[in-house]
Amino acid sequence: MSASWKLWELPFFDRWHKDLAVQVTSWLASRSHNAGSDGFIAECRGIVRDLGDAGLLRYVVPEGSESYDLRSICLLREALTYEHALLDGMFAMQGIGTIGIRQFGSEEQKERYLPGCRRGTRVAAFALTEPEAGSDVASLATTATRDGDHFIINGEKTLISNAGFADHYVVVARTGEAPRSRGLSAFIVDAETPGVSAGEQMEFIAKHPGGSIKFTDCRVPACAMLGAPGQGFTVAMAAFDIFRPSVGAAAVGLAQRAMHETLKRVTTRQLFGKPMCELQSVQMTLADMAADIDTAALTVYRAGWSHDVLGKRGSYAPSMAKLVGSEAAGRVVDRAVQLSGGMGVTQGNLIEQLYREARPMRIYEGASEVQKQIIARSMLAEYLGK
Repeated sequence: MSASWKLWELPFFDRWHKDLAVQVTSWLASRSHNAGSDGFIAECRGIVRDLGDAGLLRYVVPEGSESYDLRSICLLREALTYEHALLDGMFAMQGIGTIGIRQFGSEEQKERYLPGCRRGTRVAAFALTEPEAGSDVASLATTATRDGDHFIINGEKTLISNAGFADHYVVVARTGEAPRSRGLSAFIVDAETPGVSAGEQMEFIAKHPGGSIKFTDCRVPACAMLGAPGQGFTVAMAAFDIFRPSVGAAAVGLAQRAMHETLKRVTTRQLFGKPMCELQSVQMTLADMAADIDTAALTVYRAGWSHDVLGKRGSYAPSMAKLVGSEAAGRVVDRAVQLSGGMGVTQGNLIEQLYREARPMRIYEGASEVQKQIIARSMLAEYLGK
């Protein structure tokens, strides 16, 4: 983690957050990187195991009655993304694929799935998005039809992280208790369940595991349901309230790395007979980048502090953190490309990689336009006293 400010200098942290920052930074420095000689999926599984062995997954899969410490999740995502976005992706998905089980699952479900995910011996996934339903969760078409003591699931999910190699999926499907979001329920579906089939891994703009999942007469026991019938939308939103602000933290980490690489370039490259960093236009750009990073970090960690200390559970702060963080990272990396010149658009260059990794952040877990709607509605509801 490289920053003009230090975590413990911000007003939102306890002293032990500094210890965690030191722990993850030391782990990243000592970790041997496996470039995936045994294949991309093996690399992803290896990352999950490494995160589990380091004890880092307990922050996204807390043990027992421990609560989620959002500031810890955010600082870990910032540090992991600074090193490599794939590390962050595998870390975050262990939480997104288990939070519904933690908050809505039975004791039997928790005992069966959570310990392995915390150790990194099981890979989790969350199957929500469909070909015709992304941001509009209420429009999901996958069905789960009651058949005695079972449900039969039919439908297709797409853009699902960890598709094809996850050990279980938390699946949101339509059970029909009421129209739209009130008629959705959530289920835990083991990957080896008959009727579950995964397509080939999708090629994304940046390196990330994901693809499509089809459910064809997939029969799961009624006890696989999370919570009550019709509670699927609530299960999905619980994941977003925790992990949306941490997307902003990942964006801060990515922007920090772009700034670090840019500083390295402008202080070593000569332009017009002097170092680039002495040019006023370059200095103005660096200041704009720094302003975006500081603003994003303060917004993200304010959301974490509000959750952890004040106990606030509204959507305003998480959406603001996600919006400000992801949009800021996009601007920072774009300026880093500009200052890198031709190398910034050369495939294989780190700045080019960061550019591709930054762009999806403005889309996944709710596009920026969705976050703006949530923010505006939250303000209007408060103003109108609703």
